[in-house]
Amino acid sequence: LEGRILKDFYWKTQIQFNGNTSTLGNSPRVVDAFAEWQKYPFFKVKIGQYKRPFTFENPMNPIDQGFMSYAQNINKLAGFSDRVGEHASNGRDIGLQFQGDFIKNAAGRNLVHYQIGVFNGQGINVKDVDQRKDVIGGLWVMPVSGLRIGAFGWTGSYSRKGSWTAVTPEGTTVEKKGVRTLDRNRYALSVEYAANDWTLRSEYIHSQGYSFKTTYQDVDDAKDCTVNTAAGDKADGLYALVIAPVVKKKFYLKARYDMYRPRAEWSTAKTQYEVGAHYDFHKNFRVGAEYAFVNDRSLQKPNYNMVDVEVDVRF
Repeated sequence: LEGRILKDFYWKTQIQFNGNTSTLGNSPRVVDAFAEWQKYPFFKVKIGQYKRPFTFENPMNPIDQGFMSYAQNINKLAGFSDRVGEHASNGRDIGLQFQGDFIKNAAGRNLVHYQIGVFNGQGINVKDVDQRKDVIGGLWVMPVSGLRIGAFGWTGSYSRKGSWTAVTPEGTTVEKKGVRTLDRNRYALSVEYAANDWTLRSEYIHSQGYSFKTTYQDVDDAKDCTVNTAAGDKADGLYALVIAPVVKKKFYLKARYDMYRPRAEWSTAKTQYEVGAHYDFHKNFRVGAEYAFVNDRSLQKPNYNMVDVEVDVRF
């Protein structure tokens, strides 16, 4: 549900019926719940639960991003299925954000966009744990129509309250309890050209900070504060894609290079080489298919193939 109040306020709520934080599928969960004051194009204020202002692809509709799923670096480093161990949060968190567009050219088109926000850092539908906040922001320029060149930054933490085993300087192990906080520092470099029915987009993301050994899938996982030191404290990923019209507004061919390195080392790289096509019967009804050759260097047999066929409907 979405709407406007007194012209200046936009609001939105969105419910996901197949998953929540504590029981993973037995009842619905809130995805979006926010309001935004939009009186001035150069200064808008958003508060509530919504998409983190990080990367171009994160805020896109799953259909509009163009492929069978978001890129691996978006999934792991923008808060979908985050490498830090956070519960699945659809790229969202709870916070307060300022954003706007300014510096118009002669045609009246804005050339610069900014966005910056303060967030809990714990993902959706859960309260803050360590009383620290994440700061996430982005800035991009639009020198010609359809082109965006941007950079994003994210500094903050992710925390759990529970227990873990620590090693003393003398080499003995002790059990500890309390709040354990992991740093989460990231940046992204992004470029996109979307005009004349063509789409070209590429984004690189780098992450610094350790992860918890277990992913938060139920309430007991959130109490496990064991750190996965073997995974290292750095990760990165890059994707580059093109979606080309064959029949304008109807039939498209597409390709994507999608690489993610969970330890920022080539020995851990998982790379997907994807080609596909989709046909839009309507802007809200699409049929598509993709083939992907996958090279996952962490596996004993690193190469395999995937085929994805989809019917997408939105309303």
